[in-house]
Amino acid sequence: MKTRRDFCRLMGQAATLAMVPANSLLAEQKHTPAPSSKHGKPLLELQQNFLDLRFGMFVHFNMATFQDREWGDPTSPADLFNPTALDTDQWAAAAKSAHMTWGCLTTKHHDGFCIWPTATRSASVRQTQHKTDVVRAYVDSFRNAGLRVALYYSILSKRDDIRHYNITRDKIQLVKDQLTELFSNYGAIDALIIDGWDAPWSRITYDEMPFSEIYQHIKSLQPDCLVSDLNASQFPSGGLYYSDLKAFEQNAGQKVPQQSDIPAFACVTITEQWFWKQKDINGSLKPTATVVDEWLVPLNRRHCSLILNAPPTREGRLAPNVVARLEEIGRAWQHPGPAEKIGEHIVITTPNLATGKPIHASSYPDTVGPDQANDGDFRSSWCLDEGETSGWLEVDLQRQQSFNVLVLVEPAGHSDDYKESRIKSYRFERWNGSGWTALAEGGVPASVAMHRIPRVSAARVRLLIEARHDSPHVAEIGVYNEP
Repeated sequence: MKTRRDFCRLMGQAATLAMVPANSLLAEQKHTPAPSSKHGKPLLELQQNFLDLRFGMFVHFNMATFQDREWGDPTSPADLFNPTALDTDQWAAAAKSAHMTWGCLTTKHHDGFCIWPTATRSASVRQTQHKTDVVRAYVDSFRNAGLRVALYYSILSKRDDIRHYNITRDKIQLVKDQLTELFSNYGAIDALIIDGWDAPWSRITYDEMPFSEIYQHIKSLQPDCLVSDLNASQFPSGGLYYSDLKAFEQNAGQKVPQQSDIPAFACVTITEQWFWKQKDINGSLKPTATVVDEWLVPLNRRHCSLILNAPPTREGRLAPNVVARLEEIGRAWQHPGPAEKIGEHIVITTPNLATGKPIHASSYPDTVGPDQANDGDFRSSWCLDEGETSGWLEVDLQRQQSFNVLVLVEPAGHSDDYKESRIKSYRFERWNGSGWTALAEGGVPASVAMHRIPRVSAARVRLLIEARHDSPHVAEIGVYNEP
């Protein structure tokens, strides 16, 4: 399966493009106040509103555009970024022609160049010839066209040395300061797609760049903004781990399960790669039938919006072939109205208190240990010994800890020999000092069973399971203290 790391190796040959002068947009930011309320709408309402949008435009436009690369060169001078004919109105018109209802712009990609005039120390359009605030132009154009706006932001920043094992409080503050600018100066943002976090190619963990702290910071600025981590693919597809919206990157081979019932989006690019390459001017584009019949319509049925990347050229305009293809998509598809209603899903934003803690079990099958149920790896699992029909796992949290969410992950559907749940019933308990007290229970679970409970405190948590048939497995026990 290809990953974006594979894609970034597929760099084309650099080519030059004759540039002509053009009028720049306003160099200084216009300050549009963000919503002042800190008490946002119910999350379920926001998720449903997002699914009603159905189809959006991803706009990969940043330093890599000018280098025929997928990741921009972090050593390049800022003034290499030079869109001589930026036309965000054209982007919005092209999106409307395809009956798209929202867009998402790459404000900062992995090299760390900001396409808004940030007041932080990071390289940005402030150091370029025209000082064009691309974020301002984009949000104004899309809103004027009646489209909703989302932003993309990479945690990884090679220019600022925000990398695995190199995170400091100062760098965390830099991220928060830049997000403060984006969420204070450009009006209401419907969604933020975060990249470069907890990915196998960036390795920045949710602990060293603290997810919960960043998430709460965003919500304090705009509580109605949906936050989605693009790299949460290592978590079960049936749960909202570190995301208000589950992300599936189709270019990397990620597939939305047929029976998915969580709010999600899938992203794919109309060109061969994410950023514009000079060869794309006459290159092949994804066929309209593929976009509409194989992706958009089936994905919408699975509570999933499609976001199709249409990368602008170095001039800052969409190429004629891309514009024509979007118009063709619009002739083949009409927005059908509101999406099917979804149910409520718990969002995980904090660390699992059970991970890496001492754990014991009712049985220890050969080569299998209970540590595989709290190792943070959803691909490993503990199981009952052969012939056993019931059993338990007990996690020692090592001190009294408060928590309010419990999660059971079973590897159902992950392999041909484990297609459905093997658990008949289960129960979570806590040790109250003198005995075990029930906290949550259920029958045949979904592959990810989440329970929000009144906040309690305990030093020991136990999971009891009854077998339905065969040998049931537990991939992960989750104990979380959510806000």
